[in-house]
Amino acid sequence: MLMLSSRIGRSPALYSLLWADSKRFLTRSMTTAGNSDESVVKDSSEAVSAVTSRIKFKRLDKTARHIMQIINKEAVEEVKSQREIPDIKPGYIVELKVEVPENKRRVSTVRGIVIARRNAGINTTFRLRRIVEKGIGVESLFPLYSPNIKEIKVLDKKKVRRAKLYYLRDKMNALKKS
Repeated sequence: MLMLSSRIGRSPALYSLLWADSKRFLTRSMTTAGNSDESVVKDSSEAVSAVTSRIKFKRLDKTARHIMQIINKEAVEEVKSQREIPDIKPGYIVELKVEVPENKRRVSTVRGIVIARRNAGINTTFRLRRIVEKGIGVESLFPLYSPNIKEIKVLDKKKVRRAKLYYLRDKMNALKKS
């Protein structure tokens, strides 16, 4: 046992504790008498006082999560400083000027009612429902801080009592009443 402790660099008290625990384990499995365990427990309790406290390590996943939160907040502040982004809530009727990359970077105008918003820092999105020809409803999901959104204009504010207005999928003329 002395050879092991010098090779690894651990204290002999730790090995005596391990040895006492192994003796207790062996005696427990071989005997059924209650008094044989008590003598082993007395020996191991003396060795426990000689063992140092355990070393704490930092949790790297928590550190990385904290760093990502800081980067996320900085990215949101940078986008807000570059252009004005209004506070969009469900029930607002908005008009967006969106640059469509598939359409040779032409700016198209989209008008609809916000039926949902998902707050996630720089990945915040909102769902817009609009009525196209013949009463067909189309929903689109837009990232709020996307560089493809050139302008957001709030046209009207409807008073709603829900955070998600998915019930408007059944009502076709919710936007036309405004």
